[in-house]
Amino acid sequence: MTQFQRMNRLPPYVFNQVVEAMKEARRQGEDIIDLGMGNPDLPTPQIIVDKVKEALDNPRNHRYSASRGIAGLRKAICDWYQRNYEVDLDPNTEAIATIGAKEGLSHLVLATVDSGDVVFVPNPTYPIHAYSVVIAGGDLRTIPLTGEDDFFAGLLAATKTTWPLPKMMILSFPHNPTTRVVELDFFQKVVAFAKEHKIWIVHDLAYADLCFDGFRAPSFLEVPGAKEVGVELYSMSKGYSMPGWRVGFCVGNRHLVAALARIKSYLDYGIFQPIQIASTVALNECDDVPPQVCEVYRRRRDVLVDGLVKLGWPLKKPKATMFVWAKIPEPFAQMNSVDFSLRLLAEAKVAASPGVGFGGVGEGYVRFALVENEHRIKQALRGIRKMFRKG
Repeated sequence: MTQFQRMNRLPPYVFNQVVEAMKEARRQGEDIIDLGMGNPDLPTPQIIVDKVKEALDNPRNHRYSASRGIAGLRKAICDWYQRNYEVDLDPNTEAIATIGAKEGLSHLVLATVDSGDVVFVPNPTYPIHAYSVVIAGGDLRTIPLTGEDDFFAGLLAATKTTWPLPKMMILSFPHNPTTRVVELDFFQKVVAFAKEHKIWIVHDLAYADLCFDGFRAPSFLEVPGAKEVGVELYSMSKGYSMPGWRVGFCVGNRHLVAALARIKSYLDYGIFQPIQIASTVALNECDDVPPQVCEVYRRRRDVLVDGLVKLGWPLKKPKATMFVWAKIPEPFAQMNSVDFSLRLLAEAKVAASPGVGFGGVGEGYVRFALVENEHRIKQALRGIRKMFRKG
């Protein structure tokens, strides 16, 4: 009676060991600096907050909404894509609002991946990219994503040895957790590969707004023909500091968008309408917000990376995302990523995410999230310095 096959396919949640240890340390009165979960800490801009308050006072907004998103919000995201990427989208057939990008991606996979369908996902990766396939009953195959390997060489090798042929590939650049970035020519190869092998592409552009040092993250949809083979997801959690509001979008191929719209029509009544109205204002009137948010993360990145380098932890500054992906340094390199994360917690009073939690290729790394202010990051560095001296 207590055996649930779908749940049994999911592995234990690796991050729980660190999370539970952090909770216990805090119960004991320890001051733990949490750089583990990528939970944006910056306040939502006041203009967006004021708009949701205004919309709350209108009782008409208290009713069920449209599961695909109100027309004004869908138009706003299409206008946003035109301004930022010169991509034309039809708000009626090529755009749908989702309850965060995570919900949109997982339900899209559930709607389109059948039992046994092969889906390619990079390794390491953001967990829902892989486990949405497992939940849907698909056959997950991973492609190593490292700084040294040619991703396309691994992709072609996997395609030649995979049967049945893959139905879908899930990507995300700028990449969580590795912070790897790509240029537009990467997506040109992706589109060509998808057309040749008749495979759907799902691209998660969650970190579009958090790019540093002059780098601009391209959209998959900028490539001619991309809408023929796939969709892109975007989230307002990062650039607009709206993580708890749960607003995302899926845009692109009308057949995939329609499949997502249909399954959502059975599962939900959409985002609370005052939030949709406020999100429309954000997209239409707050283009100055993401650059300001990005600058905060850039300063935090510099403080953390410069400080770790001074401690003898060799790192390069990431060009994008709100993370730092760090190879476990000497003299701790013999430790696995969970044990090293637990040691960081116990001795440095710093929580980080073990790399193995993002896939086997992530073993030997930890991920720091830039979700504390500069003062707290400096405090974290002092704790790490003490740990290094002790080690």
